[in-house]
Amino acid sequence: MEISEKLLCLFSTDISEEDDRYVIEVPKHEIETGDVDPDSIYRVALIARESAESTDSVSTTPTSNPGEPRPPVEIGETRYVEIEDIGKQGDGIARVERGYVIIVPGADVGERVKVEVSEVKSNFAVGEIIEETF
Repeated sequence: MEISEKLLCLFSTDISEEDDRYVIEVPKHEIETGDVDPDSIYRVALIARESAESTDSVSTTPTSNPGEPRPPVEIGETRYVEIEDIGKQGDGIARVERGYVIIVPGADVGERVKVEVSEVKSNFAVGEIIEETF
């Protein structure tokens, strides 16, 4: 699948039903730290889950194996992230979908960097900087 260079953000969310419409919620983090303005109009693309875990088109409970849901990143994937915090060992901390943490060695708070994911665990990933500022 080819992703446009114009992509502002990427996240996973549920679709909820309200009266005569369906609603997709944008995470607050995307508004506060991203390039998304709540007063603007955007084109939205919906991408189906890779596996057909459920036949329901609207789901309020995540389907998963026993335990935690799958990490939202994969080894080798590239992401544009903003460093929000510094970890105990001095590494940059970025958060993506569902608050999932990507640790970025050598990054400072406030930096926006392109990273390549080099390690994925159930509750965090490690990303190496491949572009300093975007």
